[in-house]
Amino acid sequence: MPETKKILFLAGDGIGPEVMGQVRRVMDWLAKEGRASFEVEEGLVGGCAYDAHGTPLHDDTMKLALEADAVMLGAVGGPKWDAELPFELKPERGLLRLRKEMELFANLRPALVFDALAEASSLKTDLVAGLDIMIVRELTGGVYFGEPRGITELTNGERRGVNTQVYETYEIVRVSEVAFDLAGKRGKRLCSVEKANVMESGLLWREEVTRISAKYPDIELSHMYADNCAMQLVRAPKQFDVIVTDNLFGDLLSDCAAMLTGSLGMLPSASLGAADATGIRKAMYEPVHGSAPDIAGQDKANPLATLLSFSMMLRYSFDMAAEADLVDDAVKDVLNDGVRTGDIMQPGMTLVGTTGMGDALIAAMEKRS
Repeated sequence: MPETKKILFLAGDGIGPEVMGQVRRVMDWLAKEGRASFEVEEGLVGGCAYDAHGTPLHDDTMKLALEADAVMLGAVGGPKWDAELPFELKPERGLLRLRKEMELFANLRPALVFDALAEASSLKTDLVAGLDIMIVRELTGGVYFGEPRGITELTNGERRGVNTQVYETYEIVRVSEVAFDLAGKRGKRLCSVEKANVMESGLLWREEVTRISAKYPDIELSHMYADNCAMQLVRAPKQFDVIVTDNLFGDLLSDCAAMLTGSLGMLPSASLGAADATGIRKAMYEPVHGSAPDIAGQDKANPLATLLSFSMMLRYSFDMAAEADLVDDAVKDVLNDGVRTGDIMQPGMTLVGTTGMGDALIAAMEKRS
């Protein structure tokens, strides 16, 4: 009998509960087939947590996250809470707290173009066909967390907004080591991205990545300024294999890379912490897309990004490569069969909803098993 994995489900807001429902169906199928055993707890995060508890993440939920083997997150936020809440109570603060207190410093965001969707990209098909990039974003440091920060009143009646970009050696080293390890399992090429020409934090980043590259002699390391990297992603994206960068640039560049694929509804992500003495990492998995409140509750959302995030959980947290491959291959089969949700719909294809896509994926898994 497989070892039981303890997972915390945080469905969140908007379409989060719908897409997470399809993950639960796949988990149940794997358990029925005797391929996995899961113990699932559920909690609230984001706007729904604020509505219930007056905070975007209750302390009890944070405790559950720290005790879980891994966390699956749906989506947070929406216009319902954007205008009425102060900054510190906005739904996204719950997500940031999870990342910070779980010490999830490495965000893995693949940009993968499935053959069946190559024509859906805004770029020419020949530029993106076969694209497979992994962006590793530092997640707990940099300008989003640096101090001092805030808005202050000046004596002349104007105001000043301050955010501080700051990195220390250990923060750069640990995320870079994750990126080097990933590059070693892929194409053995790593591009480190910063602004060393105008930012001291960028210069430190470049120096530290270069220093530790001596531990990885089989990895080809290159450096690129962030603005040039953004340009190169839309000029010739297949030149990249693994990119490692800081929190701010990683946020921007991973969204840029995401749209090369044609739909945010197709893109997963993983956030990893440091390995403990047994090699286990704290981790959280979530789709790149938002809560899409305009289609929430209508069975229209594309669940594939969340299902691919679950596949990353199987692969990176539970060492279940065969099951992860089964999910990934089933996604390819479904797309090759012409099954589409509205966000990736193409002429001549079969339009389905959230549940219909889950049906198709499970049928494809059964066919392959």
